[in-house]
Amino acid sequence: MLYTGLKTLHLIGVVLLVGNAIVTLIWKLAADRTRDPRVLAFAQRLVVLTDWWFTVGGVGLLALGGYGAALVAGLDVLNVGWLVWGQALLALSGALWAGVLVPAQIRQGRQARAFAESGEIPASYWRAGRRWAVWGVAATVLLVVAIGIMVAKPV
Repeated sequence: MLYTGLKTLHLIGVVLLVGNAIVTLIWKLAADRTRDPRVLAFAQRLVVLTDWWFTVGGVGLLALGGYGAALVAGLDVLNVGWLVWGQALLALSGALWAGVLVPAQIRQGRQARAFAESGEIPASYWRAGRRWAVWGVAATVLLVVAIGIMVAKPV
C-alpha cells in the first residue's frame, strides 16, 4: 500500500513536470505568434509562474515519490541501471532548465514588462525566445526518454 501511494505521487510529479513543459512551450509559441506586446507580457508572466508551481512542484513530488518507492522496494538507486539512467536524464534536463531556460525566461519577462507599455518588441526578445524554445524542446525530450526508460526498465 505504501509503495503504491509513493509510486502514485511519483507519477503525479511526472505528469505535472512533463505536462507543464509541453503545454507551456505550445502556448508560449502561440502567444509569440500574435506579436502583441500585451499578450506576450502576459504569456511571459505565466511561463515563470507555471514553472514555479508545476515544474518545481512536479520535481518535488517526482523525487519524493520515486525515491520513497525505491526505498520501500529495496532498490539501490545508484546501482540499478534504469534508475541511474532515469536520474541522469532528469538531472541533465534540470541543468538545461536551471542554466538556460530560467535565465531566458527572466530576461524575456523583464523585456516583456517594458514593451507591454512601449509596444516596441526588441530583436533580443525574439532571439531569447528561439533559444528558449530550442533548449526547452531538448530538455523535454530528455524527460520523455527518461519516462521510456523508467517504464521499460531495460536490463
